[in-house]
Amino acid sequence: MTGILEFASDYWWLVFPVGGVVGGWVGSVAKYNEKRRKDKIELERIRASARTEQLRLTTTSLRQLRKTLEQHDALNARWFAYELDLATLIEYPLMTDMREPLTLAFHRARVRADDLRPEEPAPDATETSLPPDEFDRYREAVAEYAAAFEAAEREARRRRQAAFSPVEREALERARKLIGVASDTGATPAERQAAYKKARAELDGLIDVPPAAAERLEGQIAGALEPGRGDD
Repeated sequence: MTGILEFASDYWWLVFPVGGVVGGWVGSVAKYNEKRRKDKIELERIRASARTEQLRLTTTSLRQLRKTLEQHDALNARWFAYELDLATLIEYPLMTDMREPLTLAFHRARVRADDLRPEEPAPDATETSLPPDEFDRYREAVAEYAAAFEAAEREARRRRQAAFSPVEREALERARKLIGVASDTGATPAERQAAYKKARAELDGLIDVPPAAAERLEGQIAGALEPGRGDD
């Protein structure tokens, strides 16, 4: 012990540089620990921000998904007005004429949107499991469907029956009137059936009658022909 005290008394001046080294080392450790603490806080902030962003995207996607589904339904309803109504289709025959580039583009866009359509979310859903990339593809497909439909309908309404000869337009007009009789619940079942057959004969080779329109009208006529059944 005496030796240590003697050493300390003889070399007291070493306390200052050694103390400086030790103090510097302690200060560096403290700074390092503080930096690590701040880094951990920042990392957790980034992770929390990412989780919040993901939740925001999921919530937004659900709202936008419902909006896109409604837009899709509205477009289909506009198309069904042609597909299910022969009289309207006769007036604007380009809507089913696949020789027309705009019509072909519209039907391709419609099929693609239908193929990409996801399942309807439950009314009480608060989020959707639909991946964002799949939703983006579906939304783009519906947008293309809307643009293609607008272009095809605009051209169909502009040209109407201009692509047909006078004789063909007369046949289309007769078919339109006959369809009116076939759809008239005030006409007798026999009159309706005869009118429908004549209308199909007039339209043969002029326009493509969508199966849905034919089935709908045929079902109505069949209901009138069978006792106890009314029109659909």
